[in-house]
Amino acid sequence: MKNMKKIPTFNSEKDEREFWELHDSMEFIDWKEAKKALFPNLKKSTKTISLRLPADMLDKIKIKANTLDIPYQSLIKMVIQRGLQNM
Repeated sequence: MKNMKKIPTFNSEKDEREFWELHDSMEFIDWKEAKKALFPNLKKSTKTISLRLPADMLDKIKIKANTLDIPYQSLIKMVIQRGLQNM
C-alpha cells in the first residue's frame, strides 16, 4: 500500500466541497479497501409510469383524494399498496 495523504479537517461543507473539486481522492483514499455501504433509511427511488384510467374513475379518485386532503397520485399509491398487502 502506498503512503496516503491525510484528509484535512474542514470548517464547513463548502470548504470540503471546494477541496475535493481541486484534489484527486486517489491521493487520500485506498479505494481497493473500500466496502459496499448500505443506506436503509434512504427514500425509495420512484419510476414514472403511464396509466390509462377511465375518465369517470379518475374523477372519483380526485374527489376522494380531495376529501382526504391528499394528492390524488398519493391516494392511488395507497390503494395499490393496500391491494398488494392483501394479495
